[in-house]
Amino acid sequence: LYLTKNKMEITITGSGTSQGVPVIGCNCNVCTSSNPKDSRLRSSIHIFYKNKSIVIDTGPDFRQQMLNSKIKNLDAILYTHEHKDHVAGLDDVRPFNFIQKKPIEIFCNDRVFQALKREFHYIFDPKFQYPGIPKINRNKILKTKFKIDEDIEIEPIEVMHYKLPVLGFRIEKFAYITDAKTIKEDEKEKLKGLDLLIVNALRLKEHLSHFNLEEALNLIEELHPKKAILTHISHYMGLHEEIQKKLPDHISLGYDNQKIILN
Repeated sequence: LYLTKNKMEITITGSGTSQGVPVIGCNCNVCTSSNPKDSRLRSSIHIFYKNKSIVIDTGPDFRQQMLNSKIKNLDAILYTHEHKDHVAGLDDVRPFNFIQKKPIEIFCNDRVFQALKREFHYIFDPKFQYPGIPKINRNKILKTKFKIDEDIEIEPIEVMHYKLPVLGFRIEKFAYITDAKTIKEDEKEKLKGLDLLIVNALRLKEHLSHFNLEEALNLIEELHPKKAILTHISHYMGLHEEIQKKLPDHISLGYDNQKIILN
């Protein structure tokens, strides 16, 4: 059951990196762990706020994530960027179309929309229109704040995934950042005064296009959110229990199906 209108319920529907955890064919101690917190679907979150159901990114595990979280309705999808581990599940919005009898509102910038039209050409090409295909309504994200149904204001935050611009999102005092390696100072200003920051931390060693654990911790220290959760985690991070013991009290390693309530 969802909470009262003024509380924000955030579910980490997926906390893994592009290959997920366990990784196909891998026998490392993380991929063979019996702890369910070491099994990670591709990165995504669900937000329920002011009676709106919102998903950030529809990766390859989108269908299973919606089933795991028992999500019965969906008002909007926000896209961070166009990589397959963040968009590949778009086709599975169809049950929501059938239930709600209307298109799903998606929010993305022009570059992501062009990629969606390539990957899911049958959704957009008039030649392929028939009742069974996904129905979506595209809303353009610019660099300014935007709203969902006038009730929820969202601020896009641009971060860099090596050379690819990626969007994070801030809603009230919560922000979600994934696939970041660097963030410009003026974009960091948009991340001040948070109650909760969810941010990517791929592994212990440095990586070309993602924060490693040390870089994520340094960013959290700089921004001073009341609480921070790490996501987009690979099997190279190590076992959930062992890494969690090393983190400060206000920082935790995220895990699939984790729920956080913000007042």
